[in-house]
Amino acid sequence: MNAIVIDGKTVAAMSRAHTAERADRVVRARGFAPGLATILVGDDPASEVYVRNKRYAAVQAGMADFHVHLPATSSGDEVARCIEELADDERVSGILLQLPLPAHLDRAALIERIPPEKDVDGLTTLNQGKLARGVNGLRPCTPTGVIRLLDHAGVTIEGAEAVVIGKSELVGHPTAELLLHRGATVTVAHILTRNLAAVTARADIVVVATGRRGLVGAEHIKPGAAVIDVGIHNTVAGLVGDVRFDEVARRAGWISPVPGGVGPMTIAMLLENTVTAAESALTRTFVGVTA
Repeated sequence: MNAIVIDGKTVAAMSRAHTAERADRVVRARGFAPGLATILVGDDPASEVYVRNKRYAAVQAGMADFHVHLPATSSGDEVARCIEELADDERVSGILLQLPLPAHLDRAALIERIPPEKDVDGLTTLNQGKLARGVNGLRPCTPTGVIRLLDHAGVTIEGAEAVVIGKSELVGHPTAELLLHRGATVTVAHILTRNLAAVTARADIVVVATGRRGLVGAEHIKPGAAVIDVGIHNTVAGLVGDVRFDEVARRAGWISPVPGGVGPMTIAMLLENTVTAAESALTRTFVGVTA
């Protein structure tokens, strides 16, 4: 069996084109573009690349770019003031605090400074609570991208048995929530899971988000299953994921590649969240005027 490779670049391009159309409608309605504010604290090379890519994609989609680069020595109060200034700026539709932060900063406390309606990473307590309850809100970007890839590939989620490997609040946990809301029976595996292959080999859908290069091989996968690889690692040979692609592709029904799978979707979903936030702000403005 040769798995169908799910092309995240194509799906992301479709999303970005639609987002650009929505952004243009916002401009016509309120006179200025949706704005994405990115905050980078420190000089982590990988974070700098990620932020640069997000900013470029936002501008390409017709959005305004608001970027703040703070030194690694910034205090929590300094970062908090930056967030508050952006929160008060009506031109800023969404705020993204690039992670990871320097070790001396309290990530959770700073994320809570972001107004939930501008939390385009979907990480505030309120947005996480809305996700848990199945209430509309801004969803985490990578998990949303995972679901979009499965839908685009025509993978049936309702009634499927799914295993998410990894329980992080950024990817694993919200991905499991989204799959549950779509009617899947979901197991979350993690570092303490015994006999991982026995758990995953019965699943119709396997999402791998562990940060461990090449963890998942053919022995972990049920023939014909859909495999989504969220991992990304730099090697001498190039970028690879948490899945041993070649051997799993010979067994799975669908597989996302690294690079070119989930990565482009994460940025595309960030842009969708930003324009959604701008549309919601526009609605609130109209309600306020007519009340």
